[in-house]
Amino acid sequence: MASGAAFGLVHAVFSIHVRTDQVVGGTAINFLALGITGYLFVKIYGSAGTPAGIAEIPDVHLSWLGSIPPAALGGFLEQFLGQLNLMIWISFALLGVTYLVVFRTPPGLRLRAVGEHPQAADAVGISVYAVRYAAVVLSGVLASLGGAYLSIGFVHSFNQNMTEGQGFIGLAALIFGRWRPFGAFGAAVLFGFSSALAFQLPVYSQSGAVLFQALPYALTLVAVVGLVGRSLAPAALGKPYVKQ
Repeated sequence: MASGAAFGLVHAVFSIHVRTDQVVGGTAINFLALGITGYLFVKIYGSAGTPAGIAEIPDVHLSWLGSIPPAALGGFLEQFLGQLNLMIWISFALLGVTYLVVFRTPPGLRLRAVGEHPQAADAVGISVYAVRYAAVVLSGVLASLGGAYLSIGFVHSFNQNMTEGQGFIGLAALIFGRWRPFGAFGAAVLFGFSSALAFQLPVYSQSGAVLFQALPYALTLVAVVGLVGRSLAPAALGKPYVKQ
């Protein structure tokens, strides 16, 4: 989370004060992160890779779900929710907290005002720069939680470039979800379902597995070209603000 905040701060400086193109700056930071983590990985662990027995994010076991009547429902709930990783439960909590903060609190109103009409927000005394810095740094913190889950919560090891572009799938989920927390969550579940199904399909159909592995990226292309309907992004998205 600390490293995510640091990279978020770098991105904020270049996007907000230097006013570089956010896509170009974000891509450069992506390559920077890839190089730094790759160097540290080899420097610390060498060619042997991460050792066995490293600290892991634990699963939350809810075996009592199996006792819910009827037995079929209890068994389904236990299998579906009974052994989820702690990070997944944290993501559920963050989903609700994000919605409440963004749409039901004064800080959320300021955040949306800065994203929609920064000139008007500045006119009523809101510090556009401060809000944008806080938002970008916080986004880096939240994004880093996904990396923590992938490495020490799911795979239980680390490899160079192990995300394989899945961060861009997260961006596509945001567009799919029409820039709303629950919509983005639903799109992420759809992408995750297709990926999980691809792991199970080789037993039945190798070609079907390859198809479902490609589905998240195909859906990303659909989101980019707008075939799923118009997704209204914040009006000031990607536009540097110059204080008058």
